[in-house]
Amino acid sequence: MKNFTLITVLLLVLTSCVGRKQIEKQLHSGDYDLAISNALKKLENNKDKKRKQSYVMMLQDAYYKVVEQDHTNLNHLAKDGNPELYETIYNIYLDLDRRQNAIKRVLPLQIAGQNLELDFNDYSNQIINYRTKVSEYKYTQAKQLMTTNDKFYNRDAYELLQSIEAINTNYKNVRELMNEAHFKGTDFVLVTIQNQTRQILPQRLEADLLNFDTYGLDQFWTTYHANADYNLEYDYAMDLQLQRINISPEHVTERQLLRQKNIVDGWEYVLDANGNVAKDSLGNDIKQDKIVNIKARFFEINQLKSTQVIAKVVYTDLKQNQILDNFNIDSQFVFENTFGTVKGDQRALNTEDLQLLRNKQVLFPSNEQMVYDTGEDLKYKLKDIISRYRFRS
Repeated sequence: MKNFTLITVLLLVLTSCVGRKQIEKQLHSGDYDLAISNALKKLENNKDKKRKQSYVMMLQDAYYKVVEQDHTNLNHLAKDGNPELYETIYNIYLDLDRRQNAIKRVLPLQIAGQNLELDFNDYSNQIINYRTKVSEYKYTQAKQLMTTNDKFYNRDAYELLQSIEAINTNYKNVRELMNEAHFKGTDFVLVTIQNQTRQILPQRLEADLLNFDTYGLDQFWTTYHANADYNLEYDYAMDLQLQRINISPEHVTERQLLRQKNIVDGWEYVLDANGNVAKDSLGNDIKQDKIVNIKARFFEINQLKSTQVIAKVVYTDLKQNQILDNFNIDSQFVFENTFGTVKGDQRALNTEDLQLLRNKQVLFPSNEQMVYDTGEDLKYKLKDIISRYRFRS
């Protein structure tokens, strides 16, 4: 027990030393914020212990050095007068404020029995001032970008407006402009289906394929419309060309299997060499299991029908009136049902046979239902194409 305590104390000392060495290294390398963060972690518990004094001193040292560094940078940036630097200045003031607030949470701290006194400042006016400057500068940039019909410029404008909303909620008419920039930066795609199969396409399938609400798409800058909005000027067309539908005949195959096994079927007396019932040492009749061989003929019946839909997805640039890309789709659906019947002793069947015996023959689905069921796979492959495709606006 004494050795265990000694080892535990030694490990704690070593851990403490490693932490101290790390912070000292961060101080020497100029990584002051990381040094402050690690020192604060060490001071979360038992901050008044003597062994924690070194962390308080390193915290003080790192704080004054990083504050001096930040103020030096602020002076240089302010003299430059470049509005592109407003956001950098704003972030430095935020860092100054957050840093001292983080330290305030562990105060009071002591060095050599006296309270640690750090110089803190109120940066709220500077933060508000530069938040406004950043917002106004980005607002002006965004408005300028939105004067064009270029989609990428409007997407850049949206990002600028979004960054304003993040730091200065509901500044001017930013939210309204965000909606406008999003609309002007969006690629609108008109989707159509061409049935080239010379077969009647189930209406349910066409409706499902064109119901883009069920696709779970998450494309912020692309919107697909199955029904044309005549107030919009569409950028692209996506044409789903159904080229061929193959439906196999209804196949029914049967396989006969002979099953047999030995089972215990009651009991019987053991006979001696003379044909009499044998006795044990106590004079009792000797009995044994009666083993019989049972047989059954098992019929495994399989129902099979399949459908194949071959299609092509064609993307067209409507403004340039040229085909951009095309993708082939081969979708299949297989209906299969296997069941069993038996003649003979059912006890001869194995586990798989008994499972099939519980299955029943079912009606084959209609051709229309088969084509509709194939549509699930078709829809999955179509979604994959849409999700991966990116327009070269």
